Amino acid sequence: MLDKPAKTTIEQDRIDLAAAFRLAYHFDFHEGICNHFSVQCDSGDSNEERYLINAYGVHWSQMTPQSLLLIDGEGNVLEGDGELEESARNIHIHSHRANPRHKAILHTHMPYATALTMLEGGKLEMAHQTACRFYGRVGYDDNFSGLVHSDDEGKRIASATKNDQHIDIVFLANHGVVSSGASVAKAFDDLYYLERACRQQVLAMSTGMPLKIIPDEVIKTTARQIDSHVEYFSKQHFESLKRVFVNF
Repeated sequence: MLDKPAKTTIEQDRIDLAAAFRLAYHFDFHEGICNHFSVQCDSGDSNEERYLINAYGVHWSQMTPQSLLLIDGEGNVLEGDGELEESARNIHIHSHRANPRHKAILHTHMPYATALTMLEGGKLEMAHQTACRFYGRVGYDDNFSGLVHSDDEGKRIASATKNDQHIDIVFLANHGVVSSGASVAKAFDDLYYLERACRQQVLAMSTGMPLKIIPDEVIKTTARQIDSHVEYFSKQHFESLKRVFVNF
């Protein structure tokens, strides 16, 4: 039997990004067709910007590698059929530029994380070990300015990760969240566990009892323990989810 030819980087990026959409649908991270995920593609020896991103109007449950758009740094569609939504262009291009570590950027209005953005002073509290994986990696944009229909608003949102290169998660006040990472697997794994941590917090807060915050030294220790294996675990988790829920 002949071996299958190795996939190119962009082919694998297409598969992984489309899978992330399918999985986000499965876990109810989506809101209609309004949110967006992107991947920065390897441009080889060229310095030209290339991104894969979803076309507006494609439901996440139907996303395929072929349905993704390939765009340039101005938002022009280079490959694929469909329309690039305005806020997707403004958020993602500027967010990729803001932090070179962030190959994948996932923006959602997923329920529990978004619920925290609706609270005065709402933030992810270090009250459960799952939350500890995000210690020192979360930023907060406390100013909601309406829909992201301007280039300047995209730059403003991206400033959280530009000003602090350790930030991978941004809570957007009255809006949603952004999860960014060095791979689709890492960004999606963070998205998954972020929603779990927020759900745990919202459920605990609903009792009316005060949260039991973990001591600082234990938070730091737990964060280091998780971080030491997170790249491997993220990849294994993402691949296992693809095997169960995605069939391209």
